[in-house]
Amino acid sequence: MRQTIRSVGVLSCAKITAALYGAIGLLIFPFIIIGALVGAFAGDKTSALSGALGVVMALVLPILYAGIGFVGGAISALLYNLIASRVGGIELEFQPAPVAPVVASI
Repeated sequence: MRQTIRSVGVLSCAKITAALYGAIGLLIFPFIIIGALVGAFAGDKTSALSGALGVVMALVLPILYAGIGFVGGAISALLYNLIASRVGGIELEFQPAPVAPVVASI
């Protein structure tokens, strides 16, 4: 059975991409913290300030990534809806899941 996605919900796509980008930001978070701390301890007194700035940025980046994901997801959904209305949407083919036989027990 083939079906076509004619349009997508802009807000739902924006929320999903915000969550995905936020999760990516959280995955990157430990590496940024480690890099900032290594940089702070490896250099002179000015490196300590840079290390502190790196830690602050590590805290802000997941939120920033989520915001960028929200905006990007909304723009992508709007563009998809615009283009799909003119040239057609994405075709998907579905196959019904097999149904397990029911065994009667007494």
